[in-house]
Amino acid sequence: MINKDTKLCMSLSGRPGNFGTRFHNSLYQQLGLNFIYKAFSTDSIEDAIKGIRALRIRGCAISMPFKEACIPFLDKLTDSVLAIDSVNTIVNDDGYLTAYNTDYIAIRKLIEQYQLNPAQSVIIHGSGGMAKAVIAAFYDAGFRHVTILARNQVSAKKLADKYHFNATTQPSLSYDILVNATPVGMAGGEDANQRSFSVDLIAKSSIVFEVIAMPVNTPLILEAKKQHIKTITGREVMILQAVEQFILYTGQTPTEAQIDIAAQFASQE
Repeated sequence: MINKDTKLCMSLSGRPGNFGTRFHNSLYQQLGLNFIYKAFSTDSIEDAIKGIRALRIRGCAISMPFKEACIPFLDKLTDSVLAIDSVNTIVNDDGYLTAYNTDYIAIRKLIEQYQLNPAQSVIIHGSGGMAKAVIAAFYDAGFRHVTILARNQVSAKKLADKYHFNATTQPSLSYDILVNATPVGMAGGEDANQRSFSVDLIAKSSIVFEVIAMPVNTPLILEAKKQHIKTITGREVMILQAVEQFILYTGQTPTEAQIDIAAQFASQE
């Protein structure tokens, strides 16, 4: 039961969803923790961060478009944030706000889990907060044949120069690995029914990697499956990064069985 000692964790997103809420609350229930999790959006990231601090909200997940905008209002940036200038997790210790990026950890784990080959060519669509985590993860995993595709050529070139990658507004004929790190295909958005890559590019790839978790079968993933291309879904990213957040918030590590139960519950439409 909720009482005066219940600790609140939350998320801030431009398009709040149910996955994180269900995932975290399921784990709280399974482990008997006096926590509750709620999704929010905001028109003022500064005011929202002030509220987290003032109300002693234990933790907050940060999603697009707030991953970079929240940085000026935090107290400490950990190495995972300093490396890529992007936040996806805030932990509140008695009013002191520490920022982390568990997206990076999730991407690195998936690269290892799927044994992606660093010799392969990669195109990463996006140059925002999530894209920064993806780009850094691929670089640290040894990938060097990487192209950054973005409408904002200034930010794309800045990222490309930092990692000695290429930047473009027009993709070449083919890449081995396609990675979408934009909101294209996300439920509820203007581009919800769009793919971040062309049908031809998908057909010539060997792996399609999506970061969007809502829905799990984005237009990009559906086209890749139609063409029998191997896929890595945003839902997989969401689960891994959420587990890391859960540990930071609660200090407890759930078992694989508990994670599976939470993921199945959270995946219900």
